Amino acid sequence: MTKRKKVVLLGSTGSIGGSTLEVARQLPERVELIGLAANSSVEALAEQVRETGVREVAIYDASKEAELRSLLPEGVRVRVGEEGLTELATLAEADMVLVAIVGTAGLQPALAAIEAGKDLAVASKEILVMAGEVVTAAAERHGVRLLPVDSEHNAIFQCLDGHRGGADEVSRLILTASGGPFRTMPADQLEQVTLEQALKHPTWEMGRKITIDSATLFNKGLEMIEARWLFGIGMEKIDVIVHPQSIVHSMVEFVDGSVLAQLSRTDMGFPIQYALTWPERLKGGLQPLDFAELAKLDFEAPRESDFPALRLARTAGLKGGTLPAVFNAANEVAVDAFVDRRLSFPGIWRVVEATMDAHACADASSLDAVVSADAWAREEALKRL
Repeated sequence: MTKRKKVVLLGSTGSIGGSTLEVARQLPERVELIGLAANSSVEALAEQVRETGVREVAIYDASKEAELRSLLPEGVRVRVGEEGLTELATLAEADMVLVAIVGTAGLQPALAAIEAGKDLAVASKEILVMAGEVVTAAAERHGVRLLPVDSEHNAIFQCLDGHRGGADEVSRLILTASGGPFRTMPADQLEQVTLEQALKHPTWEMGRKITIDSATLFNKGLEMIEARWLFGIGMEKIDVIVHPQSIVHSMVEFVDGSVLAQLSRTDMGFPIQYALTWPERLKGGLQPLDFAELAKLDFEAPRESDFPALRLARTAGLKGGTLPAVFNAANEVAVDAFVDRRLSFPGIWRVVEATMDAHACADASSLDAVVSADAWAREEALKRL
């Protein structure tokens, strides 16, 4: 009998966390959740504990510890803060840690998991955008597999899986983008975009930050940098194509002109299940495509002049060093300001570009350098507001 994979889930109460729990429900003989962590949603976390029977949890917000303890069954161990996440990520019995924490809070626990020899399923873009050099070097050093959970990177991973020719045979990685809610909006109308409009994604149900990043195309820019580290491919070989239906999740073009694509319904269960069960494919509760229902699949070039995020991401990825961390941090600050209605929609990329232009790029082979650049960028971006 095949062994159940024991999984620690960091970010269990978010959208990726919820989809991961659903995959675990569908595959109880193959996936066992042994640890759950949340930022501050204590009631949702407690309900997940009661459902799964997990005995190890962590809450990032220390002020919520007492409330969480009051809601949990007896015998459940509670850990707190970044230290608590790190302890959970290094549980001796864990086979894999799935990091689905938005922002930079997942970086230290992810590195700790790698150093403890755990395979890492990566759903948090910041981990590889900020510290791709550090994380991939640690994974190689410890013989750990990095498994992508983003639908686009998981699609590329599936297209490359079993390919023996290496990066030299890859001509391009082609990330697909829905184009967001403003794909066809004239550029002169972007100044009037509201928060409510930006949160209405046409195809995906996601968290607030990633939904706004999708509207600006910063999400795709972050994915370009992430792909560079996940697959060892130069930024010059990573392209983006807009595909409004979000059925083709990404493609790989090989040097002979052949293109492999991965297709599925717009359900995050597909990439999560493949990451959790790799190298196997298992029948779960996911519904396959009905090709007779697909009226058409459209593709178009992104409007890079109107949505500069892709250009800024390519600049950050090509220059490397600490610039990708600055790109990420400045965007987080700008998105927060937009959410607080202190910044216009185009103001997001203006703040990011100004912050990048002001940065003196440094080597990023140490975590300290990355963290320092992140802190500098947040302070600088605040000034630019």
